[in-house]
Amino acid sequence: MLNNYQIIDSDCHVFEPADLWVNYIEPQFRNFAPMPPDMTIRGEKIYNKMSGEVHKFIVEKVAANHPTSIAYGGFDSQSQLQAMEQMGTDTAFLYPSLGLWVLTIDTMSSQVTGALTRAYNNWLKDFCSYNPIRLQGVGAINLHAPSEMIPELHRIVEFGWKAVFLCPNPVKGRLLSDLAYEPFWKECEELEIAIGLHECGSHGRLPTTGADRFSSQFAMHSCSHPMEQMMALLALIEGGVLERHPQLRIGFLESGCSWLLYWLWRLDEEYEHLYWEVKDTVKMRPSDYFRRQCFVAIEPSEPYLSEVADYVGSDNLIFGSDYPHWDHDSNIIESIVSLTPKLSKETVKKIVWDNPRKFYGLP
Repeated sequence: MLNNYQIIDSDCHVFEPADLWVNYIEPQFRNFAPMPPDMTIRGEKIYNKMSGEVHKFIVEKVAANHPTSIAYGGFDSQSQLQAMEQMGTDTAFLYPSLGLWVLTIDTMSSQVTGALTRAYNNWLKDFCSYNPIRLQGVGAINLHAPSEMIPELHRIVEFGWKAVFLCPNPVKGRLLSDLAYEPFWKECEELEIAIGLHECGSHGRLPTTGADRFSSQFAMHSCSHPMEQMMALLALIEGGVLERHPQLRIGFLESGCSWLLYWLWRLDEEYEHLYWEVKDTVKMRPSDYFRRQCFVAIEPSEPYLSEVADYVGSDNLIFGSDYPHWDHDSNIIESIVSLTPKLSKETVKKIVWDNPRKFYGLP
């Protein structure tokens, strides 16, 4: 709690220990476990186009930002809770860090990705068991193998978790609207499981906006997060996923929210003229689908927050701290609850508590 606000962090991260994969992966796949210190898989890098300078910068930035977590426990469950206490967080929904790369290598076989996915989920279950009320796991799903998605979803539900995460990028050439995923969407809707869409990182080894033409972290990081989310939203609308599954809850994370102002306007404009082309899968304005069942994580420094709240609606806004990544702002929650000159107290309360509860289906 901070300034009398109860706080749900909708997009917090864990830093997986280097030995997670070798300790948790099934024995027959152990030779595919990413190995320290460079975290390669059978000699192949888990990331794309990352220079040595950028890698060094990220490592040093994390160490400088979180010396206590590194010194006492190395980002274990206890240090995660200590960081939450310092920030004022009551509950955090936990997404991966290295796992964003390890689990999303497009060229990897579906069997290996499945084994790595199960290993990550089993480790995260143990990590959260330290305090399963405050540490809420968000399960990984193997998009490489559509036939494995529902069995892993059922395991995640048995853990008591409320959400899964997916990357917005194409996997094996499939968009999120691919009919191969239709049984999964149906199951998530029936089980009331939230979907957190989180970019796999600007240097991930999936097809990524910007990576086909830029090489710098500056350019790739600028492009990948918002633009992949924009196209994921388009795929879910144009492909009829949101039309067929009106109770499905989708969250767009770590990309800010201001892109929605333009993107929803653009999609509504296109729909006004071209509705006849997509009439079988899109029955109403794209912006209406978003308002009905989607959520977006804000950044407190965005200049158009009040305009987004007015245009999209204050019921669709959540926030994530992005702890403990290199660009995490240790004062982010303080900044969020200090937005009252720009947003009403009621809207701030919605962003930090009411809307995340609704998105994640908390009682």
